[in-house]
Amino acid sequence: MLQILLTALVALTIVWILGPLVIPMLARLKPDRVEREVVPEPSPQSSKKKKEPPPKPPAPTLGGVMVLLAVATVTLLFGLDGMEFTLPALVAVLAFGVLGFVDDFLKVRDLDGIGLRAVVMVAIEVVIAAIIAVWAYRSPLIGSELYLPISGKDWDIGFWYVPLVMLTILTEVNAARLSDGMDGLVTSVSVVYAIAQIGILAAMASFANQNGRFLLGDNFAGGAVFAAAVAGAGIGFLRYNTYPSRVQPGSSGSLAFGGAVAMLAILSRSILLLPLMSFCLLASIGSIVLQAFSKTREGGKKLFRAAPIHRHYELTGHPPSQIVSMYTILTAAICALCLLPYFR
Repeated sequence: MLQILLTALVALTIVWILGPLVIPMLARLKPDRVEREVVPEPSPQSSKKKKEPPPKPPAPTLGGVMVLLAVATVTLLFGLDGMEFTLPALVAVLAFGVLGFVDDFLKVRDLDGIGLRAVVMVAIEVVIAAIIAVWAYRSPLIGSELYLPISGKDWDIGFWYVPLVMLTILTEVNAARLSDGMDGLVTSVSVVYAIAQIGILAAMASFANQNGRFLLGDNFAGGAVFAAAVAGAGIGFLRYNTYPSRVQPGSSGSLAFGGAVAMLAILSRSILLLPLMSFCLLASIGSIVLQAFSKTREGGKKLFRAAPIHRHYELTGHPPSQIVSMYTILTAAICALCLLPYFR
């Protein structure tokens, strides 16, 4: 527990120190232009004058660089005892972070702010996800088994594990990317999830040690250290990312957070719980799918005023800080419920 606390505190401190140094440099590159992932469409009653939410203050992107530096540093400092888990998790998060960095950098350099083409980004994500899935499937410490927290047993799904993990990774990283843009949203939800995973991984490390599987126990503990690194860096980043934010995570941060969420579920074998624990992130993708489906109905009546759904709430008059708070509270409540079976 001391190691976990030190990891989180050092990661938090690194991001706090980097903030005043890195944010002015990012601001010189190019400020954020208050973009939307999905442009809000005018409502049928647009003729009536309504108060629209004020635009957020301009803030630079690429803030995820600070999170990546902190997570990498503290993982290498404190997580080497369980390197079979921590090093692959770190490499995966850095891979998604670098992909996001390229996207952010191209947006900064491009006058149109387009970034990587969607086809290119998805293709690279698929390759990274496939490598992770095959590694996890072939790992003697993970394999093709999923943990069933209620019964305490394992469920071996065989080679179906590979496409399941790939789908999990691709869904989470893109859900996090779609949740980016609203101050503190993806960061807050990811921090709460990482804290819950500290509890799950610590409990599983205890179970493994009690059963004499000390190597597995050490690696579960290493996974908890990695989760603490993500949580600590995220809390430190919230110092600059809460409303009104001084910096946005951008694709570099959101893809890294999404990759961390997926990797922690893989390490703890809690993929079956992931749709619940990351419900608020998945709501971004789900709302876009529902919005597209609603337009195909007769009359083309939209289900939401805008998608992702947090933009709908924003356009209905809820301030961003209130939306982020409710997302965070809901994530904390769901994660607490998912923790209960591990501590019975």
